[in-house]
Amino acid sequence: MSILGEPYGGTLVNLLVTGDEREELGRRVSELPTIELDSRTISDFELLANGGFSPLTGFMAEADYHSVVDSMTLSSGLPWSIPVTLSVSESRAGELTPGVSACLRDEQGLPLGVIEIQDVYRRDKTLEAEKVFRTTDEAHPGVAALYSSGDIVLGGAVQAIRLPAHNNFPAHRLTPMETRASFAERGWRTVVGFQTRNPIHRAHEYLIKVALEGVDGALIHPLVGDTKDDDIPADVRMRCYQVLMDRYFPEDRVELSVLPAAMRYAGPREAIFHAIMRKNYGCTHFIVGRDHAGVGNYYGTYDAQRIFDDIDLEALGIQPLFFEHAFWCLRSGAMATTKTSAAEPEERLFLSGTKVREMLANGEDLPVEFTRPEVAAVLMESARSA
Repeated sequence: MSILGEPYGGTLVNLLVTGDEREELGRRVSELPTIELDSRTISDFELLANGGFSPLTGFMAEADYHSVVDSMTLSSGLPWSIPVTLSVSESRAGELTPGVSACLRDEQGLPLGVIEIQDVYRRDKTLEAEKVFRTTDEAHPGVAALYSSGDIVLGGAVQAIRLPAHNNFPAHRLTPMETRASFAERGWRTVVGFQTRNPIHRAHEYLIKVALEGVDGALIHPLVGDTKDDDIPADVRMRCYQVLMDRYFPEDRVELSVLPAAMRYAGPREAIFHAIMRKNYGCTHFIVGRDHAGVGNYYGTYDAQRIFDDIDLEALGIQPLFFEHAFWCLRSGAMATTKTSAAEPEERLFLSGTKVREMLANGEDLPVEFTRPEVAAVLMESARSA
């Protein structure tokens, strides 16, 4: 297994230009056609620019796109599970052609960078939905986002003038280069990454701590890009993570940083995608629990673990750690899974996210068997002020 510091594909990409090159690029952008990025594509741009999507150096050209959709590899053969694409409307196709450069701007119209267009192609959204999301149901949030995007896709290398501006969590917006530097400073050689888009409850805490027994440190790496409307907001989640770290994790064994990615809710394929990004951030291991990146009933409970049987783990270069659904064991008075508990089903306490939201909406206290009191207090305060 690869040692800490080796990025995916062997080289950590950095698309940010500096010095004279940055000044020249800044002068050019006013003369170029403009593509305004939506929030989801801005997240992808940031991960391209900071190396989170290494070895990609731009939005996918047609060969890589088809290879990823059909075979879960880049055209080079390196495992990759979700397309990273820049789409535009049909009406822009005549203006944005191969060989043309275009300025990529944020939602306020400020320039982020430039794409040198290599490829212009039309994608089959239905096929992409079937392959990537395993459904064409528009009720699926990832499918809905795909269908609402443009039909024409632009592939090409990107140069970044700056990273997107963010007003929240400035102390926790570490780039892959910065997380690796932090791990090295701490003397960590093995690091487990934990993906979350929810507050960390007792089951999550249990998984992280079990994994920590076998590695030097843990990167708690919440995703703070676009999520579903009914997911708990990122600022509330971050307060939950902080109070948990302050009281229940050893300070020298955990790092809290945010991942600027948007959720795809692609279940199994997104588990691989999340693992690849965490490798670039310096992780050597990655936790995959029940229904990783799932939504509704589109995926089986452990489909996101089984998909790792279909890829080359040596080429992936990060060790997935598979965990069963953890619960509060009434017999032993502790967190457990079926691997460690002899409890009967009626002695296992589970709380679904739906049930938790109902309890919060009704002003009911969350049981300590589900979440720490400090986390419950943050959630209750947020629910009362909503």
